[in-house]
Amino acid sequence: MSKLNAKLFSAADSLRSKMDASEYKDYLLGLIFYKYLSDKLLVKVVELADESSEEYNTQEKQTQLYRDLLADEDVKDDLIETLVDTLGHHIEPDYLFNVLADQAKQNTFQLNDLNKAFIDLSTKYDQFSGLFDDVDLTSKKLGSDDQQRNITISDVLKKLSEIDVIEHDGDVIGDAYEYLIGEFASEAGKKAGEFYTPSKVSDMMAQIVAIGQEDRKLFSVYDPTMGSGSLMLNVRNYNNHPESIKYHGQELNTTTYNLAKMNLILHGVRKEDMRLRNGGYIE
Repeated sequence: MSKLNAKLFSAADSLRSKMDASEYKDYLLGLIFYKYLSDKLLVKVVELADESSEEYNTQEKQTQLYRDLLADEDVKDDLIETLVDTLGHHIEPDYLFNVLADQAKQNTFQLNDLNKAFIDLSTKYDQFSGLFDDVDLTSKKLGSDDQQRNITISDVLKKLSEIDVIEHDGDVIGDAYEYLIGEFASEAGKKAGEFYTPSKVSDMMAQIVAIGQEDRKLFSVYDPTMGSGSLMLNVRNYNNHPESIKYHGQELNTTTYNLAKMNLILHGVRKEDMRLRNGGYIE
């Protein structure tokens, strides 16, 4: 776990000298989230094709299988429909994280391709609408021109590509995500209040909320100022039926709202089990 945390955190090294933590967190967390969606899709493709994970043990092989299946008109529509039903999304092969990362390694990566990938996913599925808006690939802070910005993002892609975010069971990648949020909060100082509640405080509040509710199924939690969503997620630790919990939350800050949605998805919360709103609780 600590090894994974360290690897993920170090992937942002090229960003640290260019902007403060409250800004570069959006790039790293957004890219980790996109990698998770992409890598999870490839694993699911192998499973749906009823192929051996031992045979398709590299993302290069998995990607080729995916391309081959999509090229088969008798299979394509059913495959996409099943991916959307089971994962909530599908990604075009050219927009897969590992494909873009390989281009970065070969110095052929173009920022516009990553931008197209974000737009494609965000426009196809409401769940991801606006989720990558804060990954501003045109920001001058990434570099003074397109070439410099390309180099900066390529470095992050290459470092993240070396990390297997799927091999970890259960909430490990979600917990690593929360660890990063905590690290960014520590670096951001006063600016962190809008997106982070200290873990000890969050844990104590979750315990209080769950008193007498330990065995309750279909338990609903509501946070009118949810920040990154960590408090709601902590309630799962004190309920014996965490898979049935329903999450209701509001957050005024759009960047923080997106962070919460990504956090819940990475912890395996299904679309139908979350009702999150970007807006104030008093209107």
